[in-house]
Amino acid sequence: MKTTQTELPPGVEKARIWDLGLRLFHWALVICVVTGWLLGRYGPSIMTLHFYAGYAVIGLVAYRLVWGFVGPRAARFVHFIYGPGTTLNYLRNIGARKPSYWPGHNPMGALSVFAILAVLIFQTATGLFADPDDFINVGPLAKYVATDTAQDMARLHYRGSLAILALVVLHIGAIVFYKKWKNEDLIRPMITGWKLVRRDRQG
Repeated sequence: MKTTQTELPPGVEKARIWDLGLRLFHWALVICVVTGWLLGRYGPSIMTLHFYAGYAVIGLVAYRLVWGFVGPRAARFVHFIYGPGTTLNYLRNIGARKPSYWPGHNPMGALSVFAILAVLIFQTATGLFADPDDFINVGPLAKYVATDTAQDMARLHYRGSLAILALVVLHIGAIVFYKKWKNEDLIRPMITGWKLVRRDRQG
């Protein structure tokens, strides 16, 4: 049910920003990345389930790349590619103790999206070609590259897992910061699709 205008600050409205496809992608990616990461670190020695989680991530990232060009406006990459001026201006005001009411991904959220997609592409690619030299958990494409290359991929895959951990921690930290400091809930809109935004809808 839509919030009435009297309950909202001037110039702000409640609008459906995140489409169902984007929301399902987001939460499916959370599940698959966390599952794959935990299985990679603490799972059984035979990492079949880890591989399956990785294949799921590949499918989800492929979907997001396509959706970034053909999906609704807020999901399209062109909608949240910001120049240095916009990004710096946003950063100058990020400490204000009030919601930004940004109509979609704000400049910092946009950088987070691109960083996460890049790291996941790197991580899944290295996993496909990785050979950890245990004769068991060999990536399906490792046979197509030199042994040294496959072993390098295994090492890079491990380092990629650290990058994923760092990005997840930063992402959670940003959510807490926006909730506690700026009084802006970033989780509920990704569940319901509805978000409080500036009425002019200018990103």
